[in-house]
Amino acid sequence: MSTTSVLTALPAHGVGSRGDLPLPFTALVVAAGAALLISFVAIAFLWREPRLRESDGVLLPGWLAAVLDSRWLRVVAQVLAVVLTLWTLLALVFGPDSARNPVPHVVYVWLWVGLAFASMVLGPVWRVINPLRLLHTGVLRLARVSPELALLPYRWGLWPAALGLGAFTWVELVAEENTSLGFLRVLIASFFAISLLGAAVFGRTWFDHADPFEAWSRLLGLLAPLGRRDDGRWVLRTPLHGVNTLRGQRGLVATVAVMLGSTAYDGFSANLGWATFVQSSPLPSSLLRTVTLIGFFALVALTLWLASAVSVRLAGQPLRQSVPFVSDMAPSLIPIAGGYVIAHYWSLWVYQGQEAWRLLSDPLGTGADWLGTADLVPAAALIEPTLVATIQAVSIVIGHLLGVLAAHERAITVLPHRAAVIGQVPLMVVMILYTLGGLTILFTP
Repeated sequence: MSTTSVLTALPAHGVGSRGDLPLPFTALVVAAGAALLISFVAIAFLWREPRLRESDGVLLPGWLAAVLDSRWLRVVAQVLAVVLTLWTLLALVFGPDSARNPVPHVVYVWLWVGLAFASMVLGPVWRVINPLRLLHTGVLRLARVSPELALLPYRWGLWPAALGLGAFTWVELVAEENTSLGFLRVLIASFFAISLLGAAVFGRTWFDHADPFEAWSRLLGLLAPLGRRDDGRWVLRTPLHGVNTLRGQRGLVATVAVMLGSTAYDGFSANLGWATFVQSSPLPSSLLRTVTLIGFFALVALTLWLASAVSVRLAGQPLRQSVPFVSDMAPSLIPIAGGYVIAHYWSLWVYQGQEAWRLLSDPLGTGADWLGTADLVPAAALIEPTLVATIQAVSIVIGHLLGVLAAHERAITVLPHRAAVIGQVPLMVVMILYTLGGLTILFTP
């Protein structure tokens, strides 16, 4: 990612060449494609009826469920989130405009990457600790106004969230000087203003659907092993169960396309050939990168729709059914997006996440050590090249395998079994292409 060069010289992907791979590149690609193909053939014959039920899951012990439902746990988490927000704002307003300022780390590492990892482990945590949601709720309580207050009904689905995520990825991956204090002040102030204005007009529904970080956390949180079954009790479940609870809705395809396309572009932009082309082109580099980023978003959405269009025709249904069908199938891309997030951001998170603690100890850049972490030296054991390469390859392949299973479950739910098996072939082809493309992007220097 573009911010990485400012944060430190650590590559976002942690792998410098194909030689870092534990297996030869060609063998890895062939194995990944074969695994997806074999899994598709197997489930076509063995998985003939929908199997994922909302009543599934292993119940958590009563004491652990009580802790998770505890009001005090939520309060502690919310207080920590508010303290971190205020601490970051202190550095944003009064801190130095230099590499010693922790704000870029908080925004690009903790908020973006750390939130994704936390959500995939614990669920949609941002809904609980979102400081702007807490501010909105607190103001309404002080004013003795119903929390359901809204001036206008909200009807846009996830489209604002998709646009917000797209804008943030542009800031992260394309915008120049994106770690400068002036840029970050404008960025954060604009986000605060839009969020609070949206909540004032549409009520807390704005946070439920339009907030990009809540959408990011909620969709990736579907992969978490923690969840609630249909009676509200806490259970351990598979990522497939979480994804299967999501139904098609307005803007979902666009949101998933941004999630998947942004990580694909992140890897592509690190390619030496692309960097050379951008530098030698007479066109402005920011324009080339912006168009290419949008192209990646469009490519994901277009290939998913084309596959869905062919699928409904193979299933004997009219082409117009491709619109609801593509929305029904979009959740199956979430495991793939989660695998890409792990593959692309593992190195950045485990190393720069530690570096953030050191910088946060001196938010004003005065040489202070308020947290006692100013001398922290990030451990590098978790970014050893072979380990990182293994994590990247495994996360991408597992993400795609889960995507195949999720797509199959959804297809046999909305289509007759025979039509569902035939209709999945185009989607299977697209997923294999995503796998091969993802591995090639990651491991091509």
